[in-house]
Parts: sequence; C-alpha cells; structure tokens
Amino acid sequence: MLNTFRIAWKNLLRYQRRTILTSLLITVGIVAVLLFISISGSFKAMMIGQITDSMLGQMQVHKRGYVSSIDNLPLHLNMPPRMKEKARQALAELDNVEAYSERVKFGAMFSNFTETTNIRLNAVIPEDEARTAPLLADRIIAGKKEGALLSKGKILVPEIIAKGLNVNPGDTVVLVANNKDGSVNGLTFEVQGVLEGISGPGGRDGYMHIDDARNLLRFEEEDVSEIVIRLKNPGQLEKTFARLDKTLSQYLNKQDKPAFEVHTWDKLSPFSNIAGMIDMLTLFIKIMLVSIVLISIMNVMVMAVYERIREIGTISAIGTRPGRILSLFVTEGLLLGLVGTASGTIISLIIIAVLNVTQLTFSFARQDNLVLAPDISAPEVLTICAVVIVVAILASVQPAWKASRMDPIMALRHV
Repeated sequence: MLNTFRIAWKNLLRYQRRTILTSLLITVGIVAVLLFISISGSFKAMMIGQITDSMLGQMQVHKRGYVSSIDNLPLHLNMPPRMKEKARQALAELDNVEAYSERVKFGAMFSNFTETTNIRLNAVIPEDEARTAPLLADRIIAGKKEGALLSKGKILVPEIIAKGLNVNPGDTVVLVANNKDGSVNGLTFEVQGVLEGISGPGGRDGYMHIDDARNLLRFEEEDVSEIVIRLKNPGQLEKTFARLDKTLSQYLNKQDKPAFEVHTWDKLSPFSNIAGMIDMLTLFIKIMLVSIVLISIMNVMVMAVYERIREIGTISAIGTRPGRILSLFVTEGLLLGLVGTASGTIISLIIIAVLNVTQLTFSFARQDNLVLAPDISAPEVLTICAVVIVVAILASVQPAWKASRMDPIMALRHV
C-alpha cells in the first residue's frame, strides 16, 4: 500500500502544472464553502439572537387555539391560574430553561387626548421579562433605561405610534380596552420610553406592567396569554421542545385534546423563512463544490489514463494485476483530494481567525455596529472534507477502471 502511494505521488509530480491547477481549484472550492458556511452561519445566529432575545424567546407556551387567533389577541383564550401552574411545574423540570416570562397580550385604543389609534400591548413582570428578553432594553431609543425595565403606571410605546401621535417620554396618554365580557375601561399612563420598531410579530408592540393590565382589563383571576421561554443552550432547542411538549400534552381539555400548545421561535417569526433560504444557499454551495471536485479530478484522471496508455500496457504485460492498476489511479485521485482539502481547510481557518480578530461590523435594517463573528464547528469542517475526499475517490474510479481493463497488446500498439 505504501508503494502504491509513493508511485501515485511521483506520477502526480510528473505533471506538476496540471496537479497544481487541480489542487488550487479544489482549494478555492473548499475556501469558498467554509467561509460561506461560517459567515452565513454567523449572520443567521446573530439575527436569530436579536429576534429571540428582544421579544420572542426560544419557545412559547399558549392555550390551545391561541396562536391561530393571535391576530385578534383573544382574552378568552388566556391560560387561567391552574393551567399556568401546570406549565410552571413542567418548566421547573427542564434543566435547559434559563428564564421565562408570563405575558398578557391585548389590544387597546391609544390616545394623546387629541388623536387616537390602535395599539398592541404586552403586559409583563419587568424582572422576568428582562431576564427572558435581555435585548429588549436595547430597543429603548428614548426615555429612561436605568433601573427597572418598566414601572407601574408607565408604558413603553412603539416608535411608529410615538412618531404618529407626537408622543414623548413623560407625556400622559389614555388606554381604553375591552374586557372579557365586552365592557370598556380606560386608564391614564405615563410614557416611560419609546421602543425601536423591528420586523416581525411583536416589533410594533408596546409594553406595560402586568398589574396595570389586570386593572385595565378588570381580571378577576391572574390569567396570562403566553409564557415566553429563554434557554441556557439554544442548540438544544429541539430536544427541550420535545420534552416540554411531551409533558404538557398529557393535560387534556374538555374535547380530550391537548390543552397546551408549545411553539419554537421559528413557528412564530417570518425570519424563519430567511433562515431557511440561508440553509438552502449553503446546500447549493456544497453541491457546487462537489461538482467542481468531481469534474476537475475526473478530467485530470481521464487525461492521465489517455496519456499513459502505453505505460499501462507495459506494466500489464509484465504481470501487474488489474486491481493494482485500479488502486494506483484511485490513489492519485485520493491524493489530489487530500492536498486540495488540506490546503483549503488551513487557508479557511486562517481567514476565519483574521475576521474574528479584526471584528468587522455591518448594519442590518436599523441595527448598526453588529459585529461579524464567523465561526464553524469541527463536525461541519470534517463533513465537508470527508465529502470532498469521497467525491475525489469516486471521480477516479471510472478512469481507473478503464485503465485496469485495457488489453496489454492494444495498449502497447497505441501511438
């Protein structure tokens, strides 16, 4: 076997220009794929973090049927205290849960005493919300940021409403909302701050203290619309979701159907479509790499067989077995794949390290100075390398098979 590698390497060195060009092509392909995976993965993770840590959390728990009617913010589909307690118990059993926040979501009429418009509101416990959505405070573009996220008697107003009604921190406004029974109630609040608008559900929502919402809506019980969950390790999202869903699915409603619904962030945000597109682009880039390697090495090996027909006839005539000839040409393809893969991987890792040191920044929508931190996991690198090497071997099989099955007499007569 060692002799086969030695001979194959010498054969590659006989055609240095072709060998170098083919290795460079494979190297460029490896670099392109690994850099794209690392940069796109960094962008995807950053955007997911912005969405989950500023409003959605990684998971949410609702009463069955709530999400399908969420545009109407139905108060009659809130979770009563007994359901809320069962959800709390289920969350306490999960080690991966870092924090959770109970919210009451509802719609109201918002007035500055001159003009009136609609507003969506999230009523929260400020301390819980700050732990569950730690980037929410960063969205406050006007008003007090120090201390508690929210104080009783105050609200955070979405930017689009603040601009439309010319409302500023410190102003007094009126909220009028319908209760569960259809009656109307109104209370005055002070604007504590203005929230930057971002895309997706919740991007135009205001925030208030949950006790204020219960007074405004005249709740007799401490109902909640949803429980938003933040995980210690988002990489275990699917595993944690499966465990929580299994635990809560044992609780049935009057129709003998699960009383709870558990959703991951991607089921609640349109950004999941963009994340899916990034994954699809990554797949296409990988397919392009495989095609480049396949065509390059197959072309080199076909030419190697064609140019060495008399040589193949000679070694066949002196008794070299077809299997040995086959292994010789396959080894040449393997070595081409190994050289290109090794150099491409090393160059890629160096570039990724340089990008992390330089800390390049970019803007996304209205968010500035986002730091690009490309990263790629060892399994991804090993997978790409393994695919390239396997394809390099497969690309060598057909030319090698052809060489091993040549008639020695016909090969020796080849001009």
